[in-house]
Amino acid sequence: MTQSDTVVHKTRAVRVGSTTVGGGAPVVVQSMCATKTTDIEATVAQVHQLARAGAGIVRIALDNEKEVSALKEIRAQTRGVNLSVDLQENYRIAGKVAPHVDKLRYNPGHLHHIEKSKSIPDKVRWLATVARDHDLAIRIGVNCGSVAPAFLEKYAGDQMAAMVESAVWHCEMMDSCGFDRYIVSLKDSDPARVLEGNRRFAARRPDVPLHLGVTEAGLPPDGIIKTRLAFEKLLAQGTGATIRVSLTLPNERKHEEVEVGFQILRDVAAGRFISVPDFGQGMNIISCPSCSRVENEKFVELAQAVKQMSIYAAAHRITIAVMGCRVNGPGETDDADLGLWCGPTTVNLKKKDTKLGNFPYDKVLARLRIELDKLISERAASN
Repeated sequence: MTQSDTVVHKTRAVRVGSTTVGGGAPVVVQSMCATKTTDIEATVAQVHQLARAGAGIVRIALDNEKEVSALKEIRAQTRGVNLSVDLQENYRIAGKVAPHVDKLRYNPGHLHHIEKSKSIPDKVRWLATVARDHDLAIRIGVNCGSVAPAFLEKYAGDQMAAMVESAVWHCEMMDSCGFDRYIVSLKDSDPARVLEGNRRFAARRPDVPLHLGVTEAGLPPDGIIKTRLAFEKLLAQGTGATIRVSLTLPNERKHEEVEVGFQILRDVAAGRFISVPDFGQGMNIISCPSCSRVENEKFVELAQAVKQMSIYAAAHRITIAVMGCRVNGPGETDDADLGLWCGPTTVNLKKKDTKLGNFPYDKVLARLRIELDKLISERAASN
């Protein structure tokens, strides 16, 4: 399988290992490993699984220095595959992982967590230096659930402006370092917001290649439809140099993300667009893609069970979020009517930003049903 021949607006070209993102190159389809990084055998197998499906870049998440030795061995067994590393909340490990990957991804909203005495510009300058010294590209990955607090405060009430301005500022800092091998992503679980954010950023910085993604798109087929809602319109306008389809799937089916990505690109190139339902009119289940950050593999089964359990409430305009880890879970369940974020042994149940408690995996579904019924009754009483 080869990368798509979908035409994109000509941005700056960014080399990522042996592939090129932007600069008029074909759109690159990529994906992310869902295995534990410390499970070297499983992760190596999944890297090859995704690469065989056609992924031009494969991302692996690292959370601490203990995983660096695993990454080194994974790299040794996956020569020829372009690897990206997700630094999550620990940007300081960039220097140690840099020799083993082709791209670094950092989240601007996570840089303030550690080494608080250092300024954000100093941290970005250091990341740019690490990338330059090791011949790497960088993705500035802004996420709706973890926008830097300084920007949320500055643009209070306008989260989209906070996301876009955060991305623009980080681009300006990279530019000031003389580093231009960077890509930007602005992700949200709402396709309409993905559209808006990427359009606004592209108008500000048309030179920067964009990585498109709908985060927590959820289970197929709904997750595919949500992704197409955003991707079709952006790609048809030439916006987007690389794409990642994020679906909640078991490991053995993870390559389907890549296959779906290629199908979307083929359809857009052929002028085939789908007629999609309005997700604002009924039940909306959002769930993050199964990735290496997931702390309990029962997360995927729980997401499927939530979807099945809530069928009876399909006509109600309610959003339920099922998140698999502590990185995105706490923040990205705040906007949902009911949210679950999964820890190693228990599930945190929330109503908006109010925590309702921790429950075992085999008990939380029953409690969620109770809270869903309460919510439906509360809304009926207020009408």
